[in-house]
Amino acid sequence: MAKKKQLLEPEEFELETNTVWSFKKRGDWATHDGKYRGNWSPFIPRNIILRYSKPGDLILDPFIGSGTTLVEAKLLGRNAIGIDINPSAIELTKKHLQFKCENPGKIAVRKGDARNLKGVLDESIDLIAAHPPYADIIQYSKDIEGDLSHFKIKDFLLEIKKVADSCFRVLKKDKFCAILIGDTRKKGCVIPLGFQVMQQFLNAGFTLKEIIIKEQHNCKATGYWKTNSIKYNFLLLAHEYLFVFRK
Repeated sequence: MAKKKQLLEPEEFELETNTVWSFKKRGDWATHDGKYRGNWSPFIPRNIILRYSKPGDLILDPFIGSGTTLVEAKLLGRNAIGIDINPSAIELTKKHLQFKCENPGKIAVRKGDARNLKGVLDESIDLIAAHPPYADIIQYSKDIEGDLSHFKIKDFLLEIKKVADSCFRVLKKDKFCAILIGDTRKKGCVIPLGFQVMQQFLNAGFTLKEIIIKEQHNCKATGYWKTNSIKYNFLLLAHEYLFVFRK
C-alpha cells in the first residue's frame, strides 16, 4: 500500500476576519498533531503569522511546547527563534521541524527562560506568538526550576509580568505580540486568569489591538466534567482568549 503523501498546508483555509475563532478540526498537516497536551491548533499561529508578519520576518515563540508555531513559521517562510525552559520540549520541537518544504524559514531552537529572553537583542523581533501555561492547570515538568506551569496563580502572575516586560524589550516598535490564555475555576467560581494576564502586558507598555474568543473543542475529560457541571451547578469553560498587543 502506497504511503499517504504528507500535506504541507491545510486542505481548507481562510484567514479569520472576526473576533470569534472556532476550529473543530485542529489541523494535522506537516508534522502537526494533538499529542502534546495543551498545544494550540496550528490554525492559530498560521492566522497570526499571515496577518501580522511578512516573509523573512523574525518571529519569537518563548514557550515552544511541541513546536507548532515554529513549524508554521518554517512553512510560511518566516525566520523564527524558539525558546523553552524544558529540554524535552526542545527535543520534540526539533523532531517536528525535520521536514522539507519550499522556501523554508530559518528556525533556531534553544533552551531559555521567557522571563528574561537572554541573548535576544532589544527591538529585534517582528512578531511574538506564544501560548504560555495556564498557571498550574497542566504541569509540563516534574521539577524544573522556573517552569511557569508549577506556579500558583498569584505567583504565576508575578512571573508573567517578567515575561511581558521581556517581550516588550525585544519586540520592534509598532509590531505585534499575540498571547493565547484561558481562565480557570477554583471552588466553583471563575478565576479570570486571561484578563489578569492581559493586564500584565498592558502594564508592561503594550496597547491592546484585538481580543479574540477562541472556542475549545474535543477537550479531554469532557464527559466527566459535564456530569459534574450538572451535579454541582457550574458551566464548563469552553473558550480561551487570544490577545493581540501592539508595542
